Amino acid sequence: MPERPALLLVHGAWHGSWCWEPLRTLLANDGWRVDTVDLPSVGSPAHGMHDDAEVISAAIQKIGGPAAVVAHSYGGIPATQAAAGQPNVRHLVYVAAFLPDVGDSLLGMVGGTPPPWWRQDGEVVHALTPEAIFFNDVDEPPVDKIQAQSYRAFTDRLTQAAWHDTSSTYVIANNDNAIPPFVQEAMARRATATERLDAGHSPFLSCPRDLAAIIATASSAASPLPRSSPASG
Repeated sequence: MPERPALLLVHGAWHGSWCWEPLRTLLANDGWRVDTVDLPSVGSPAHGMHDDAEVISAAIQKIGGPAAVVAHSYGGIPATQAAAGQPNVRHLVYVAAFLPDVGDSLLGMVGGTPPPWWRQDGEVVHALTPEAIFFNDVDEPPVDKIQAQSYRAFTDRLTQAAWHDTSSTYVIANNDNAIPPFVQEAMARRATATERLDAGHSPFLSCPRDLAAIIATASSAASPLPRSSPASG
């Protein structure tokens, strides 16, 4: 049997590693090594997407052995940047996440116009009504843990994209109020495989067992060898 990869969980904008705790516990109890990061662009206008990517890259290198990177929402952008060229990354899992290509930024991927639930305050962005946008199917929405997000993180552009050379799974959240499912469907065409959950934007909180099963299956089946590069789309 091939060696199980370690799992690196990358949270999205406005969040922190706290959001992964139910999922992390389930995976760890099933024998997986699970690491997390806290992205510096959350709560700090001084840091952008490339600062986040550096933190992710360092975490990948610290793992040393085989790794699978699991990214949520905005986290898909710095994870895609950071995992490129990392020989120990076997697989990428995008959970209701942005799946960008070289030259993309989050703001560009949402059409250049902030959605109505963003409120920009100088160099940071606040998420309005997170209970409805992020946690619409979560019994106890952790709205008190949401922080301001660096606006710069949303405008920094990718210079490399790991999915061209590394297999990936996209998990579409069918009831997502943050990234519409039809947008996720379009991005998922870049992935090697697609899975779906009847969940809102935060399946790691609303249905962690279902998400853990998808991650475990995708990461276990991942080949340690990179796939052939697909056409961009």
